[in-house]
Amino acid sequence: MDEPQIVVGAAIWRSGRLLAARRSAPSALAGGWELPGGKVDPGESDEQALLREIREELGVAVELTARVGADWPLVPGLVLRVWNARLTGPAADPLPLQDHDELRWLAPAELDSVDWLPGDRAPVRAAASTCQGADGV
Repeated sequence: MDEPQIVVGAAIWRSGRLLAARRSAPSALAGGWELPGGKVDPGESDEQALLREIREELGVAVELTARVGADWPLVPGLVLRVWNARLTGPAADPLPLQDHDELRWLAPAELDSVDWLPGDRAPVRAAASTCQGADGV
């Protein structure tokens, strides 16, 4: 049996709020909200891929703090791996540079205010339940 393609996502926390990203591409996912991230390329570790994807998609650096759960099935052949994270480096705000058209910082009580993609709903809940304080630590 073939190994599934790994997709990585970051639950980025700032001041107790979670960053949500609205997809603009591909068209099948457009308008849905997700944790930012993307596919792991051959030769990359999950963590390396996630740091690269966040830089490419949002233009910021993050520190990964803790893995959230195990593998989250998306569709046949794809699994999602999620880490809690916090912004590092210069005090730049994330920008929707690739595959997203809007970003929002959501307080825990606001998590249901966006239409999460089906595969992100359980990981978002798990990330919120493991976040012990501001910024995912």
